[in-house]
Amino acid sequence: MSEDTLSPFPEGWYFVTTAKSLRKAKLIQKAWMGLQIVAWCDDRGRSSVAESVCPHLGSELGPAAGGRVRDGCLVCPFHGYEFDIAGQCVATPFAPPPRTAKLRVFETREVLGMIFAWWGIDGRPPQWSLPEDPPAGADWCELRFQTLRFRGHPQETSENAVDMAHLRYVHGYGNVGRVGAVTLDGAHLLSSFDFKRNQSVVGITNLTFDVSATAHVVGLGYSFVEFHERSIGMDGRLWVLATPVDGTLIDLVLVSQLRRIRNPKRPIVGLRFLPPALRTETMNWLMLYFQKHDVMQDVVVWSRKRYRSRPSLCRSDGEIGMYRRYCRQFYPVPEDSTRRRVANRSAGYESAEP
Repeated sequence: MSEDTLSPFPEGWYFVTTAKSLRKAKLIQKAWMGLQIVAWCDDRGRSSVAESVCPHLGSELGPAAGGRVRDGCLVCPFHGYEFDIAGQCVATPFAPPPRTAKLRVFETREVLGMIFAWWGIDGRPPQWSLPEDPPAGADWCELRFQTLRFRGHPQETSENAVDMAHLRYVHGYGNVGRVGAVTLDGAHLLSSFDFKRNQSVVGITNLTFDVSATAHVVGLGYSFVEFHERSIGMDGRLWVLATPVDGTLIDLVLVSQLRRIRNPKRPIVGLRFLPPALRTETMNWLMLYFQKHDVMQDVVVWSRKRYRSRPSLCRSDGEIGMYRRYCRQFYPVPEDSTRRRVANRSAGYESAEP
């Protein structure tokens, strides 16, 4: 792989589906990280994500092939082998289950009903955890989702968290300013900034927002933004979840959620007479609409750009260099770099690579 080509499947936690969708469908199959996977739940609501290949004779296990869930186990459509959520075959129709019959399963984590699975370098186990669930409950509206598929890479999409210049130039934000320094703690990158934006709704109403935001980037598949809008007194959060599909395409899942707007500081055009719950749900729909609008502006660039390992940065590019160094931990160490480090250690010094 050349220096200007990113490995398509960086290590990390990547979105699979929601618990609500899984309960409704019983069994879901999708393309994920270059594989076909299946997801299902047992009778206790515990989710499992596995490669959609039966270890018996290689049948696909998804619903299109006839796979199904029975008593919390995944049933192969070819010979009826049954697998529990750990991937172990626990029954067959005609003989005792072979101990060697085990699915390739991926460790899962659920955040506010969103199910993520771990993709490790060479299959290694999770190297870090996703953040704890943010506060939830009746004071928060339901999550709203929007999925976009396009040619791209999760490192490129997550770079927005530190790219303040593009907020001004691409999206037209005003008063964009960094708040404090970007901080790194292992796989967790924290970036805080303020901005103002004017947004028209269906070309008629102009809304002005004065926003303070904090972006949490945890690996390249999980970006979570907490924001406070000052003029209304509105609190919310947005997720941007980039998942490689096949090494070329990614699914970008946008998620929006607002805290109930009970006593807005200023009138919200068209929403002032609605009860708080309905007002919040409507405003949450607008937030997701605005989020998609911004992302579609980025997609025009993302889907056509080429990764440059040695970009010609200027002073206004801020922490992009820091972000690029942060990303290195999510990729296999190149073989030549490994040999060089071993040779350096043998010689009694470490490499001074940037």
